[in-house]
Amino acid sequence: MAVARPRLLTLAFGDMETLRMLPNTFNPPPDAVFNLRVPVEYASIHAARLVAGPYIYLTGEDSYQIAIMGVQGIRVEIVTDAPPPPDEPPPPPILEMPGTFNLELMPGQNVALDVTINSDELDMSRMEDGTTVDGMFWGKLDIIHSGDTHTMEFSGTRLPPGADYNPDMLIDTRVMTKLAVVTKPSTAKCNLTILSPAVQYCDVVLTFSPLWKMGVAWPPPEQVEDSKGSSKVKYFLRVHPGGALEHFESEMVSTALYYEAIPDASMVIPAISLPSKRICHVLPRFIPHLMNVLDQLGMSLHARTAFINNNMSAFSAHKNIAYRFLSPSKIAAAIDITVTTDPAHLLVGMFAGAGEKEANAHNWREIVGWSEHSKDPEQFRVLETSVLEVT
Repeated sequence: MAVARPRLLTLAFGDMETLRMLPNTFNPPPDAVFNLRVPVEYASIHAARLVAGPYIYLTGEDSYQIAIMGVQGIRVEIVTDAPPPPDEPPPPPILEMPGTFNLELMPGQNVALDVTINSDELDMSRMEDGTTVDGMFWGKLDIIHSGDTHTMEFSGTRLPPGADYNPDMLIDTRVMTKLAVVTKPSTAKCNLTILSPAVQYCDVVLTFSPLWKMGVAWPPPEQVEDSKGSSKVKYFLRVHPGGALEHFESEMVSTALYYEAIPDASMVIPAISLPSKRICHVLPRFIPHLMNVLDQLGMSLHARTAFINNNMSAFSAHKNIAYRFLSPSKIAAAIDITVTTDPAHLLVGMFAGAGEKEANAHNWREIVGWSEHSKDPEQFRVLETSVLEVT
């Protein structure tokens, strides 16, 4: 049984073309504002002989059947002299809108402001490119009543469309309190321990570069004047064997000085952008490795256990943890620690970020300035651990 070859139609309009199966009949649409024509080189030989011009115009079934007689394919062009349809007129600009602000002045005291928002010329519903200005926005509203000045200004960002937001969502004091905690800037949490073989007095001075500032500190230090743009704080202590620290100004005794260092937010490097010279462990092997490092640094069992426990929630948020040991000189460029006493051995370790073989072989002792004196209980030792979690 012979298979019939399909007959094809190329329909063209300007520089656009489409390919379809050639229909057997043709019924021109009534009141059409365009014409259909076939170049004679695509039509049948019989039709081409009957036409003097370069095209055969399809005006009905007869002209169509003559044009396709005996051809396997045909090209039909769409032509028209009619003007393009007029553009839809733009919607009228919105120059006035009612507005309502439900405000909480303080817990239990609320006020609703009904206002009318006017614009002399600019459309408040659309931007110049046609983007519609609507949706749910999150931001802050400034209301100022000062003398003859009475202004209201809102700045915010539109929440992503399509997300499931409660239309009755209320922003009150409790929500703002939680937001203040969530938006707290990245902070280095530092613990400074002093281990002395005998009772001894000492001064500890922390110098912060202009890109860092002190946050919470306990015991509270004494502020020191500095004219070079950096800030200084000072502790006057009496240290005891076993790690007890007497802070004279607050009359408190503790085992470590705690302070938070807040970096300039514009200078914080995202964790994914940290330099590649890091070592990496999966979490179950990272904790024993870190415990061993802290032991080599001379931390007591109690101190290193407290360090791990206090940061376990941050560590466990990552399946794999990449980290670096920073040299004392690099840390001193941000926060310099000065201890005034007879010979002291200072060790500072900062872990930053989130091949196991490379980690085990990594010479971290050389980086942090480790020596045999680090674990010698007869030496006056200063040990600081800091954790800065960058997200």
